[in-house]
This record gives sequence, structure tokens and C-alpha cells, in this order.
Amino acid sequence: MSFNLKKLGPGLLFAGAAIGVSHLVQSTRAGADYGFGLVWALLAIHLVKYPFFQFGPRYAMATGESLLHGYKKLGRGVLIIYILLTITTMFTIQTAVTIVSAGIAASLFQNIISTEIWTVILLAICVLILFKGKYSILDKAIKFIVITLSISTLLAVAIAISNLKLEFDLQQIIPSGTVGMAFLIAFMGWMPAPLDISVWQSLWAIEKQKDDADYEVKSSLFDFNVGYISTIIVGLCFIVLGALVMFHSPDEISPQASVFSGQLINMYTSNLGTWAYPIIGVAAFTTMFSTTLTTLDASPRAMDQSIGLLTNKIKKNGYLIWLIILAMGTIAIFFFLASEMGILIQIATIVSFLTAPFYAISNYALICSKHTPKDWRPSIYMHIISIVGILFLIAFGIWYLLSIYQ
Repeated sequence: MSFNLKKLGPGLLFAGAAIGVSHLVQSTRAGADYGFGLVWALLAIHLVKYPFFQFGPRYAMATGESLLHGYKKLGRGVLIIYILLTITTMFTIQTAVTIVSAGIAASLFQNIISTEIWTVILLAICVLILFKGKYSILDKAIKFIVITLSISTLLAVAIAISNLKLEFDLQQIIPSGTVGMAFLIAFMGWMPAPLDISVWQSLWAIEKQKDDADYEVKSSLFDFNVGYISTIIVGLCFIVLGALVMFHSPDEISPQASVFSGQLINMYTSNLGTWAYPIIGVAAFTTMFSTTLTTLDASPRAMDQSIGLLTNKIKKNGYLIWLIILAMGTIAIFFFLASEMGILIQIATIVSFLTAPFYAISNYALICSKHTPKDWRPSIYMHIISIVGILFLIAFGIWYLLSIYQ
């Protein structure tokens, strides 16, 4: 299939939503704490989660409906569980990504404006973009954001490697102890993203098809693969940056958003040179702004449709109502828990990992069911990866739960 930027959309939105806290915070910390020792975890979790993310656009384009419609066909209980999980996590996730975005913005502008005010400003900008343009402007904006993110991140890595004075140590590590296990689970919980983003993917794919009638199964899978590969490359880049710049550093990462953001950028520039500040700053900010924007669009879109399917009533302005609820809830949580960014992120990532088996099993059951046309059901290869992935997610979840009670 020939490359056509116009054909890309939901895949880049996936990358925009995925490349955020998991990459900027968790991947950087993985490199800072373990060097290159957790590369195995990044690659393994991408492989394990791949089928369940891919089933989102596959099902949507094969059937013309989102995964939420499919969940209802599997049983109302599945849809109800999805709604409960989303309500439980959407505010925490949105707050976590917005806090980091606001902290970076405050740091870039030398703290002329406080993190609290930046939080309100960024949410207002995102709400305005989504209120005015809906999906079409989101589709256009994310292409610019992801391209800027990719170029600036790769450039930052190239600079770090050029200044390298130590040899690469590629020995892989399995963290031990409660703290190490908690970080490993948190790292994989949002790497490349929580599995509920597969639902967002299916919704975005449906919206893309409204703008482009030629967007069908094959083009949606190509689009998704481009976005997915991007998350792998950027994830590796931030591990490299953390390993080369912060590994063995005596400084500890602060749990406060504004302090962390300045600390992160300053650690890079102190090692790479102050002239690299704009590059690191742009890479960090575009990383988090893309996540803030896409998650603020997706959760209200998913809640609007899922509640409509459950009640058989579609509200005219349901999306906008949920958009405002999420924005206001995020601001409220931020002002109460701004100083607990580290704990907030860890809770959100661990919950995402522990709930991953639900999405994995639901997506796999749906794509293998009579509700999916036979031509687009998984191949034997995808069946094997899916089953292994489900077992992996369940086993790791049990391992974590047992480890915290030892």
C-alpha cells in the first residue's frame, strides 16, 4: 500500500494518545533507574497488547460499528463493566496527563504562569479545539503534533548518543521487591497505552470513514500499524534518553508536576547543553499535549456512545456534556491532588494493567464471534499471540497482587 498522509488518522491519534505519561515519565524513569535493562519489557508488552489494540479498527471497519456496539452484543454486562471501569479511570487518567502537560508548559515559560493556571489554559484550549472542530480538526492537528514530536525526540536522542562517553550496557533486568514490581507493572500498564484505547480506536475509525469513504479495513490496519510502530520507536527513544542522561544520577524524580518537568528538561540540557533546551522542551510538551488532547476527546466520545447504547437513548449534545464534565472533574481533582502526581500516575497505571485482561478477553471474544465477518477474523498467528497475550496479562496481574502481600 502506497504511503499517503491523508489516509492516516486514527492510527496517529492512537500514537498521540499513547505517547504520553507512559513514554515521557515511565520510559524515562525506566532508563534512569535501570539503564537499558527494561527494553525487554517495552518490546514484550507491545507484542502482547498488539492484537487487542488492532482488533479495534479491524472490527470497526469490518462491521461499520464500534467495539462498544460489539460489547453490547456480547452481553449488556460487558458494556456495563466497560462503563464502570471508564468512569473509575477517566478522571484520574485525564488529570495525570494534564498535570504533566501543565508542568512542562510552566517550565518552558520559566514559571511566569503557575502550573494551576496552565492546567486551566490547556484544558480550555483542548475543549475549544474539540468543541469547534470535532473529529476533523483533531485529525489534522494530530498529524502536525506527532510529526513534531517524532522529529524533536529523534533529534534529542541523536544529540545524547553523540555526547556518549560510556559503553552501552544492554544487560536485561527483572525488577524485584515490592517497589521494583510496582514500577514494572506500572510501566507495562500504560505501555504503549491502556487497552481501553482500543475502544477509542474503533470510534476514531468510524469518524475517519465519514470523512473518507475509501478508508476501509486494509487502510485502517496500515494506519494503525504506522501509529503502533511509532509508539515503539518513541518509547525506545525515551528509555535511551533516560539511560544516557539520568542513569546513576544522584537526583531523584520529584512527584510534583512543576518540579518534575523542570527537573526533566534541566537534566537533559545540563548533559546535552543549554542550546538543546528548545528541542527537549518541544519534544516533552508535544508528547504530553497530544495525549491531553486525544484523551479529552476519546473518553467523552466513548461515554456518550456507551450510555446511549445501554439506555437506547442518544442525547443530542451528549459528547459535549461529557467533555465539560471531564474537563471540570480534571480541574477539581488537580487542585486537590496536584502535589501527589507520582502517586496519581502510579495508581492510574496499575489500575490500567490490572483491568487489561477484561479488554483483552472481550476484544478477542468479539473478533472471533459471529458478529465479525469471517474474512476479517484473526489468522492462526493472531490467535496464538492473543491467547499468549491474555495468559501473560493475567499471570503478571496475579504476580503483582501476590508480590504486594508478601
